Amino acid sequence: MDEGADKKRVLILCTGNSCRSQMAEGWVRHLLGGRWEVHSAGTRPAWGVAPLAVRAMAEAGVDISNQSPKHWEEFLDQRWDLVVTVCDHARESCPVFPAAGEQIHESFPDPVLATGSVEEQLVAYRAVRDAIRDRLVPEIARRG
Repeated sequence: MDEGADKKRVLILCTGNSCRSQMAEGWVRHLLGGRWEVHSAGTRPAWGVAPLAVRAMAEAGVDISNQSPKHWEEFLDQRWDLVVTVCDHARESCPVFPAAGEQIHESFPDPVLATGSVEEQLVAYRAVRDAIRDRLVPEIARRG
């Protein structure tokens, strides 16, 4: 029997799919991977995953270095138990996913906008990383 057949499916959406949604995908796979199949995508995908997002997640023991930005259209015709938007722009521009069991929104600030030294920018990435773990992951967990 296919072990993935019993897993619920969640799609996490953001604008660039380079940071917040990638971190959320990493957390869900790391903490809830036994119960959830997770993917992330963007409304306007970036060229790659933000290096500081990869670094901040690695500090927490989660490897997202092999993930890559994808366009939400790749996933539009698939069945989803849950579709999550993690930025306000994605919520506003995201279409209704016809095969989504439920759609929710949980906004997080964009750490890509942080300025200053690399260490100062990392403070913003770590804060978002931890907020996603503390707020979004439990929301997804209680739905599955």
